[in-house]
Amino acid sequence: MSNHNNHSNPAPPILLSIAGFDPSCGAGTAADVKTFAAHGCYGVAAITALTVQNTQGVQEVQNTPAATLRAQLDVLAKDCEIAAVKIGMLGNRGNAVVVAEFLDTYKFAHVVHDPVMKSSTGTELLDAAGIKYIVAEMLKRSSVITPNVPEAEILTGLTIKDTGDMEAAARKIVEMGARAVIVKGGHMDKAVDILFDGNEIMALAGDRGKEEVLHGTGCTFASALAAHLSAGRSLFEAATLAKAYVTKAIEKAYAIGKGRIPLDHFYRHKIEPPARGVHEVPQHGMHPAAEPAAH
Repeated sequence: MSNHNNHSNPAPPILLSIAGFDPSCGAGTAADVKTFAAHGCYGVAAITALTVQNTQGVQEVQNTPAATLRAQLDVLAKDCEIAAVKIGMLGNRGNAVVVAEFLDTYKFAHVVHDPVMKSSTGTELLDAAGIKYIVAEMLKRSSVITPNVPEAEILTGLTIKDTGDMEAAARKIVEMGARAVIVKGGHMDKAVDILFDGNEIMALAGDRGKEEVLHGTGCTFASALAAHLSAGRSLFEAATLAKAYVTKAIEKAYAIGKGRIPLDHFYRHKIEPPARGVHEVPQHGMHPAAEPAAH
């Protein structure tokens, strides 16, 4: 294949999202790609599942056949230099196995795994065999895993009532094979996240907003974390910055439907919709090559 790239613009870091597709674009792949873009990175994506959902909830899930997921991952890895990988919804054990094999083949510098198990409205997004596989095989293949409290309870079998329990769960997840973990307390009274890197426990304090009315906070946090890690930041710094980004994106969030509210991923850039009746059309046809030389 010849390289058609006549442009000498350097590419920003390329980040890969391995996640499900949410038609309302508040969570999953779309949230990941928007978050990557907001952090000055270019996002590519492999789809693990096609969901039928809007802001009011998930109606149906069709997991991608494992062979198709493998093919999606392979074409991307052969074409782009991927700086970091963010894993979200896997759907089932078959897809988890494909992703584990992919991680083994390419040995990426940064892998952020957000172990999505249920939708915010309670739909199962990973089968029981998939959960077992994450514990047995995926924990050790990630740089950091970012479960919320219910997910941390499922992974560890512990009951989590307060930050002390969150710390115990974080320690246990590392004992089970994870390199580092962030247990997200967004569903608790105080939105404290507990980070454990195998050496020390660190608390990320913050006010996470009303988790039960929001859509896509977990996807967005994990994606922002991947972006900051790809820039060479330490886990603690990356997590602190990712949390600040999510907090602000929540603050600026607006409803697009009748249900939960997606985040405003581009709050940093005041992007105005096109004004009515103002058209900037090139004078001589749409193609830049058709433009005459300046007189």
